[in-house]
Amino acid sequence: MDQLLSGLRAVGEPTRLRLVALCAHGELSVSELTQILGQSQPRVSRHLKLLVEAGLLDRFREGAAVYYRIADRTQQAFLARTVVDLLPTDDSELNRDLQRLDQVKQKRADVARAYFSNNAVRWGEIRALHVPEALLEKEFVKVIGKQAITDFLDIGTGTGRILELLAARVERGMGIDVSPEMLTVARANLEQANLRNVHVRQGDMYNMPVDDQTIDLATLHLVLHYSDDPAVVIEEAVRVLRPNGRLVIVDFQTHHEEQLRDEHKHHRLGFDDDEINGWLQNCGMQPEPPVGLQGDPLTVKIWPAVRQVAH
Repeated sequence: MDQLLSGLRAVGEPTRLRLVALCAHGELSVSELTQILGQSQPRVSRHLKLLVEAGLLDRFREGAAVYYRIADRTQQAFLARTVVDLLPTDDSELNRDLQRLDQVKQKRADVARAYFSNNAVRWGEIRALHVPEALLEKEFVKVIGKQAITDFLDIGTGTGRILELLAARVERGMGIDVSPEMLTVARANLEQANLRNVHVRQGDMYNMPVDDQTIDLATLHLVLHYSDDPAVVIEEAVRVLRPNGRLVIVDFQTHHEEQLRDEHKHHRLGFDDDEINGWLQNCGMQPEPPVGLQGDPLTVKIWPAVRQVAH
C-alpha cells in the first residue's frame, strides 16, 4: 500500500505526469526532456529524481549523459504504464510534448544517418566477404526457434538489428554496446520501427550491467572476433543466463583474411568448432549442432548452446 501511495503522489503533479508520459515512448536524456518541456534543467532534474525514487522511472548513465526510461518489471512500473494508458489522447499540452518528442527523435535519426553514412563503406567491405545478410538472418531466426522469449539480451548490439529481428517474439529485450555512436544508431533504428519492448544500454561485454540468471536468450552476433579474450566474454554471457537459457554465437569460421585484423580491428580471424565448444562446455553449457553458411572467402557459423541445469 505504501509503495502504491508513494507512486501516486509522485505522478500526481503536472510536470511529473508529463515526464512519465514522455518516458513511456523511449529513453530520453535530461537535456532532451528539458528541451521538450521548456523548463530549466534543475527543475526537470528534481522532478526526475522524485520519479526515480518512487520507482516509476529507471535512470542510467551513458558517458556524460543521463537517460531516463519508464520502469520495468516492478509493481511501480505497472502503475506508471497504467497511468500513461489513462491519459486523454486529446490533451493539447501532452500532444505538444509529443510533437517536440518527434523533433528530438528526428534529430537523433539525423545523427545516426550521418554516422552510418560515414562508416557504410567499412561495413560494406566486410559484408561482401560472406553470405548475404538476408540469408544469414533467415538461418539465425531458424536456430532461435519459434518459442516466445521473456528476457532477451543482445551483446554488442551495434545498429540494434538483432533486437529488431527478434522484437516480435520477446517480452523484454535489451542490447548493450560500448560505443555511444552505435547506441545512437540503434536507438534511432528502434524508434523508427516503433519498438517499445526493446531498448539499449551502454555496457562492456566483459562486465555487463545485467544481474545473474535473468536472461532466457543471449546472442553474440558477429561480435566475438573483436574480443581479445573470447573465453571471458562467453563466461560473462553465461553468467546472466537462467537454467535452460540459450546462448547463440554467430561469427566467422577460422580464416586467413589478414586485412580484417589490420583494417577493421578484428582481434581474432574466426573460430573453429572445438574452440567454441570447449569454451561453452567449460561454462556449463551444452553445445547444440552448429550451422555453417559458406561464403567467399568467409564462412559464417552459428553456434547455439543451452545452459545445463545443475543437479
